[in-house]
Amino acid sequence: MSTHLFDAAPGAHQAANLPPAFPDRAPRGTAGSLRRWQEEALAAYFEREPRDFLAAATPGAGKTTFALRLAKELLARGTVERVTVVAPTDHLKRQWAEAAERVAIHLNPVFKNSDGWLGRHWHGAALTYAQVGVDAALHKRLTESAKTLVILDEVHHGGDALSWGDAMRESFGNATRRLLLTGTPFRSDTAPIPFVSYAPDADGIRTSMSDYSYGYRRALEDGVVRPVLFMVYSGAMRWRTSAGEEMSASLGEATTKDITAQAWRTALSPEGDWIPAVLQAADQRLTEVRRHVPDAGGLVIASDKTTARAYAKRLEVITGEPATVVLSDEKEASDRIADYSAGTSRWLVAVRMVSEGVDVPRLCVGVYATNASTPLFFAQAIGRFVRARKRGESASVFLPNVPVLLKLAEQLELERDHALDRPSDDDMSGALDEDALTAANRQDKASEALTLDGAFQALGSDAKFDRVLYDGGEFGFEAEVGSEEELDFLGLPGLLEPDQVRDLLRHRQAKQQRRGKGRVAPPSAPAPTRQPVHDLPLHKRIKEQRSLLNDLVGLWAHRTNAPHGSVHAELRRICGGPAVAQASPEQLQARIDLLRKRING
Repeated sequence: MSTHLFDAAPGAHQAANLPPAFPDRAPRGTAGSLRRWQEEALAAYFEREPRDFLAAATPGAGKTTFALRLAKELLARGTVERVTVVAPTDHLKRQWAEAAERVAIHLNPVFKNSDGWLGRHWHGAALTYAQVGVDAALHKRLTESAKTLVILDEVHHGGDALSWGDAMRESFGNATRRLLLTGTPFRSDTAPIPFVSYAPDADGIRTSMSDYSYGYRRALEDGVVRPVLFMVYSGAMRWRTSAGEEMSASLGEATTKDITAQAWRTALSPEGDWIPAVLQAADQRLTEVRRHVPDAGGLVIASDKTTARAYAKRLEVITGEPATVVLSDEKEASDRIADYSAGTSRWLVAVRMVSEGVDVPRLCVGVYATNASTPLFFAQAIGRFVRARKRGESASVFLPNVPVLLKLAEQLELERDHALDRPSDDDMSGALDEDALTAANRQDKASEALTLDGAFQALGSDAKFDRVLYDGGEFGFEAEVGSEEELDFLGLPGLLEPDQVRDLLRHRQAKQQRRGKGRVAPPSAPAPTRQPVHDLPLHKRIKEQRSLLNDLVGLWAHRTNAPHGSVHAELRRICGGPAVAQASPEQLQARIDLLRKRING
């Protein structure tokens, strides 16, 4: 029986007015209301209008906007009469309902299974996977009572090996349309995801088939997401094992898996000096970013409630203001996240609440202070920082020097499909349901007996700045916390183009190397292959010189706290010649040479 929930449906013209999450960040070439990828995905959908459509888009790209635009269009055409959204958490279903309300789609985020039916004033409901799993028969009846579009957010949560997968198939098997969304299109087990199509690759491995994909690299080129700098910290650790043996090791040194796990746990202990030093450094970085992005915020992802509260107390000592603490997926926690997102306070501390899908666009600085190490958890955590609002924003995430985390950081830009036929020893171990995500804050099984024993005791730790990972390269050498070398990297301007970030990192590394401190330089990202400047056509030669001059002016302006315009004016006064736009190659080169001498001097 159809409930005709869209009797007074707005016309399709209203669907066209749905804005992107941040309209000013739509890349060039897009329409006025949608980003280019969202237009492409909609075109791909309406070209075939399939029953199932899997859209894989990097976190922060605007999947919610795309899905609601599609829902609005299908409602206006009469293709569907109801919309059901299924999300991983209570907070996310409320977030979906609020976003839908802004485009006149009324979703009930507080629908309980005991309610039985939706009122006619609703266009549908926002549910959690757990809620569907409890009473699949009810949701099957609701789905079949009207022509229903089911939006499965972060659909990788519903593998067949989990009870949720069976419930999803029963509940939504007869839905009119199903839209599957994911920002991390892989599972760490080999259970097939309901309603996802699989096909063998060249090696015969069955992998998921996305109907539309929008990866991090393309989103970065479009300016839709921020580039990420990983600020890596090492240090010496001391601890006592459950057997009473005192041990020591340094983060990042080659050692066994168990020793690495214990050293990592020691670093994260609130009683040591490592985490306070890293929190202090992260707050310094946040202060620098806030010079250019006044409402920029920071997030500390903690392993458990006890350490989260301890980190919050430490941040209050550092900043003089209380940090927002989020410990569980309850309404009060959701309200705290919403208040933090709408405010301008500095720090948010969470255990796992902000690991997936939660939209806090002002987060620019993060501290990865958890021992969760699955690719899924890491991708979701970093996804909280990459959502761009305006051009030039970057994200800075502070990491302990742990090999598994550095490998994940280096692979940030890789796109992976969900493979069904991986060998059992594949490196993507663990499952992805809610219980497994909670358990992700524990060490791998090989180390659990050592790291989780109640007799384990962290005895002491200290922190050292290690290096910066950015765009596949490594920059900087080991330096003492609080040293000028560390501050050079913490003090990068808060608004820079990706190429400017890379150039400044090279400059800072060269400056550090000239001081003769630190270890041998790690290999940095190779510079783009360029023709020698003098071999270029004149217009390209001038363009190269202007770009280099602007980079150097930005560096000098940041060091001297002088406006860019003042630096350019002084260069004209000393070197002569007109403004940059009218300057000859020789005049530009004279200014470049003068700035280089100052910077190097």
